[in-house]
Amino acid sequence: MAKRRTTWTILLALLLAFAMLAAACGSDDETTGPTAAAGSCDIADLNLVTAGNLTVATGEPAFPPWVGTTDGEGFDDPASKLGFESGLVYAIAAELGFADTDVVWTRIGFNEAIAPGDKPWDFNLQQYSITEAREEVVDFSSPYYVTRQALVLYPDSPYASAKTVDDLKDAILGAQIGTTSLDFIENVIKPNTEPNVYDENVDLEAAMKAGQIDGLVMDLPASYYVTAVQLEGAIIAGQFETEAAEPDEYGLLFADGNPLVLCVNSALAVLIDNGTVQELEDTYLTQGGGIPTITE
Repeated sequence: MAKRRTTWTILLALLLAFAMLAAACGSDDETTGPTAAAGSCDIADLNLVTAGNLTVATGEPAFPPWVGTTDGEGFDDPASKLGFESGLVYAIAAELGFADTDVVWTRIGFNEAIAPGDKPWDFNLQQYSITEAREEVVDFSSPYYVTRQALVLYPDSPYASAKTVDDLKDAILGAQIGTTSLDFIENVIKPNTEPNVYDENVDLEAAMKAGQIDGLVMDLPASYYVTAVQLEGAIIAGQFETEAAEPDEYGLLFADGNPLVLCVNSALAVLIDNGTVQELEDTYLTQGGGIPTITE
């Protein structure tokens, strides 16, 4: 009996030790960072790259209608608060308790921002579509805008009257690298000629002017600006709406595992519910009527 009691005593001691170790580990996990510990979205508790400031990244340059207006006001100046994404940032900042002067802007390339690793900014917005591949290395907020793809070309193009994606099989199309517009060309339109790929939208426009491509594929709001300002005489030949082309959902981009996304999502939900996001959309992204639909 003495031997049996000794065995049980040892087992109980081991179980108690493991329980204490697990409790200690659990306590460490729960107190990693003030946001995780307290569930607080107070500015002092937020996971920020610079305490007291909300550091936001955008592109170089940043185009209307996302930053600035199509008439040139506030062009490439996110601090102007003009444009859908610029206005959204200041609305999120205010909801979190930041003053306008606490918002600090920085610039980064589209593809560079998606690379794995730490980020020198709190979040980035430059029309990043939420995709499974990207979510493997970065985090996204809840969607703040849903769009679809559009075709931009010159009215004398043989593809200006395209009604279906099959009408575009022989077209030479262009899109920005790493975008869902490029994926759309490759996976939905599937033209006989591989699409031309460019680093930035300005390169796409130069290719159009030089006659290197028949048309551009880009998100619909961007196509309004391109046809109004950058490609004189160009038109939106159609917006794509096929079974295979699910609308893009744009999200704010964060470093992987950043707890700040929880508080930003809470702020964004308030702005969607109270109509602020819809008001910004109506102001800057009004899509208007009369754009034909290109079906599958």
